[in-house]
Amino acid sequence: MTASKRIVLSSDHAAIELRQAVAAHIAANGWSVVDIGPTSPESTHYPAHGEAAAQLVASGDCQLGIILCGTGQGIMMAANKVKGIRCGVCSDTFSARMIRQHNDANMLSIGARIVGEGLALDIVDAFLTAQFEGGRHATRVEMIRALEG
Repeated sequence: MTASKRIVLSSDHAAIELRQAVAAHIAANGWSVVDIGPTSPESTHYPAHGEAAAQLVASGDCQLGIILCGTGQGIMMAANKVKGIRCGVCSDTFSARMIRQHNDANMLSIGARIVGEGLALDIVDAFLTAQFEGGRHATRVEMIRALEG
């Protein structure tokens, strides 16, 4: 399968159940899910999980990534340190759609302690169905890429 239908999922210990629900949902919608864990509830470090998922997206192995932690903030910050990653944390569908349409985001972060499963699945759907609009937004995305050096 090509990277165009592959999506990586990762989380810390706080978001295992929600990550698994998201994985099942997107697999049912035709995506090949690369779930890189964790699977046990022992405390784990979200920066490592954010970076691991981001590396798979940056390398082209996966087209997109979805990462989760308690708030979605910490794991998102770690993912955004990887060159080529544009990840936004979203707790509503409008923001999830806009980060794809206007910012060409290739990763989505969700806070498992912020949103429930139903809203999380709606956020994921909004993110996955939106397409980058290009145009004036392409100039701005290029400006973001230039900041990476």
